[in-house]
Amino acid sequence: MLKPIFKKIRFQRSLAWSQLSYQKPRLLVAMGGIAFANILIFMQLGFRQLFTSGATLLPESLKGDLFLLHPDTRFLGSIEFDRLRLYQAAGIEGVADTIPLYINSGVSWAYTQEYQSYEARVIAFNPNKIVLDIPEVNNQRYKISVPDSFLFDRFAKQELGTVVQDFRNQQNNKLTVLINRRKADIVGLFNLGNSFFLGTGNMITSEANYAEIFGKEILNRVSIGIVILSPGVNPEAVKAGIEKNVPGISVYTHQELIAKELKYQQENPAGLIFSFGAVMGFIIGVVIVYQVLYADVRDHLAEYATLKAMGYSDIYLLLVIFQEATILTILGFIPGFFVSVGMYNFLAISTRLELAMTPDLAIVVFILTLIMCLTSAAIASNKLRSADPADVFH
Repeated sequence: MLKPIFKKIRFQRSLAWSQLSYQKPRLLVAMGGIAFANILIFMQLGFRQLFTSGATLLPESLKGDLFLLHPDTRFLGSIEFDRLRLYQAAGIEGVADTIPLYINSGVSWAYTQEYQSYEARVIAFNPNKIVLDIPEVNNQRYKISVPDSFLFDRFAKQELGTVVQDFRNQQNNKLTVLINRRKADIVGLFNLGNSFFLGTGNMITSEANYAEIFGKEILNRVSIGIVILSPGVNPEAVKAGIEKNVPGISVYTHQELIAKELKYQQENPAGLIFSFGAVMGFIIGVVIVYQVLYADVRDHLAEYATLKAMGYSDIYLLLVIFQEATILTILGFIPGFFVSVGMYNFLAISTRLELAMTPDLAIVVFILTLIMCLTSAAIASNKLRSADPADVFH
């Protein structure tokens, strides 16, 4: 019973490919149009993914059980709360320790020969505590205990200068820079990464050095409170206890903290712009594929009418069109994918942003391409209704 079905499928596939390959210039135009639409979708979704995932690099790297923020915090570091809240939270049953983390994204940085100033982000904490899940930082905590000493992010943008290369060439493993017009030493490197939202780069130092830059009073204003729980304690119970007894803060688990940061970025206008760009790429692809398939049906209307006269149903001929769309999906996706990978690599090297092709993104774009082509096929197939043998051969 299956043998006739397989024969029909093979015939449909052969007919679909013959129709497409009969006019090779038209096939190449279709492939180029789909590849262009793919590249546009890849770039817009890639930028959107970079915009959102890059913003979660810091919360993902934090080490702790619960995290305290000011209730009006839009993104990490935007608003501080009173350090007194940490002492109050430390008194809740089940809390083993509370650690303040300080973030300032408006620090003035200068390294170039002209000492041109840029903004960078400084992250500060007590070096006797482990607050980041970055082994390279934890192994160098003793270095930032020295006055005016900082660790520098390898993924900082090029505007901050050739710090990474110059540091490697220093025999004493120390590089002098200006931070808020104050001389400071880069004493180590680490990897964290940037995003569109972040700015130019990260530096890590001790809270003592942080106070020297901004004044000792700054330590009374905490960006993130990190809560370490006693072994075996229910985090939700402690969270509820802190929320009930400590006013003026919001409490998050690690996953909730990441989700909060991600939500803010997704609701940011830039994220919506990238999504809109992907939609435009999809629409462009639909129009291009529709034009190709419509022209194919129109030019071969007599052949389709002949098949109808031979007894082939409308559904059978419709499947031929859908197979053409599937073939175009594959032929157009392959060049679009490889060109996009090359553009990703070029931009990643040029901007030092972690723009990389991921399997999930490739699968999403392929599915969108398939839907795009099948949608075009569904619209173009309306022309088959006019393929009536009596009318065509009248």
